[in-house]
Amino acid sequence: MHPSARIAAAIEVLDDLETRRRPANDAMKDWGLAHRFAGSKDRAAIASLVYDALRRRASARWLMKSETPRAEMIGALVLARGYSPGEVESHFSGEGHAPSPLSEDERAALDAANLADAPVWVRGDFPEWLAPQLERAFGECAADEGRALAARAPLDLRVNALKATREQALAELSHLGPSACRFAPLGLRIAQGQDGRAPALAAEPAYVRGLVEIQDEGSQIAARLARAAPGEQVLDLCAGGGGKSLAMAAQMGNSGQIYATDSDGRRLTPIFARLDRAGVRNVQVRAPRGPAHDPVGDIAGGCDLVLVDAPCTGVGTWRRNPDAKWRMRPGALEQRIKAQDEVLNRAAPFVKHGGRLVYVTCSLLCEENEDRVASFLAAHPDFSAEPADISLARAGLDALAGSESPHGPGLRLSPARHDTDGFYAAILLRAGA
Repeated sequence: MHPSARIAAAIEVLDDLETRRRPANDAMKDWGLAHRFAGSKDRAAIASLVYDALRRRASARWLMKSETPRAEMIGALVLARGYSPGEVESHFSGEGHAPSPLSEDERAALDAANLADAPVWVRGDFPEWLAPQLERAFGECAADEGRALAARAPLDLRVNALKATREQALAELSHLGPSACRFAPLGLRIAQGQDGRAPALAAEPAYVRGLVEIQDEGSQIAARLARAAPGEQVLDLCAGGGGKSLAMAAQMGNSGQIYATDSDGRRLTPIFARLDRAGVRNVQVRAPRGPAHDPVGDIAGGCDLVLVDAPCTGVGTWRRNPDAKWRMRPGALEQRIKAQDEVLNRAAPFVKHGGRLVYVTCSLLCEENEDRVASFLAAHPDFSAEPADISLARAGLDALAGSESPHGPGLRLSPARHDTDGFYAAILLRAGA
């Protein structure tokens, strides 16, 4: 397909998203099925255009003074890809499968391109209704944080310490140009290509043999903060696909026991293959078997560490899921807050006296982070928050000094400050008996 035809196809997909309000992956899949002539490179290029438009939707619409999918695409070519007005016009020729020519209004909007007077939610490319929450979290830096969340994310890997050192993994993957992550001691980073595509890691021998796992640097840091130690009894209460269980198992050297469970057993499905590939032997997967069955009831009060990777709005993952921010509705925040309080209250009885509860989200909103910890501590006087600087020192993460939350207990990571996904983590200590 000609590049102009790819742009036209991306506009078609954006129109489908606007009409049917569904995940971008679903829309791209349906477009591919309906246009089987498009090869894999064409589909990848179209997807990259779609995601760039979704990343910059608010600013593109503001720039073009229009909320149509076509306007989003034109604006994104300028804002996300750096096209000049002339380059944009060359792709909107109306010839063959190219989009129709630019109108006079569109040309005028491009010539007057300026976001200087735009409101914070436009400059930060996030939903207008979330502006108060993000301004509370970041103050005058809210637009900067929003722009960082609208950027493309790199591919981050965690070296599996059960099978390799970081130096060995760097050598194994040298043809992909990896570099050491800035903070995570076992992290590797591979930059995306200009087309937004990451390498096909599933075909790499180092991945197949379990030397590395895909895991954002922020998630690696959150798992390291938990300080899972050899011989400990650990409960991963919201284990999902098992990323943090795998990281903790490596920290523990396959010694001790991790119980991995989740309220939705379907989310646990990927963990089995990942455990096998990584050579992990100290993880028991405990899937629920109905509403009356507690898969981990037998370990109540006996855990050195309980990790709560809480369900959240996922604001911190917008770099990887740019369509999610536009599908999010105000009611979702209220639902997540309720779920977070419930899972924290469920977790508390599993922590033994002298043990620790680690609360983690991939959100950047105070309502889901510091507020939830404050509410939990008020209801559980036998727990106290470990100061973030002490947490960092004990986890060997001194390079993150200064990342303490200004809003209460815990640590904050953000793409603008740390070039990671957005994460929050707080260590809550239960008093001894």
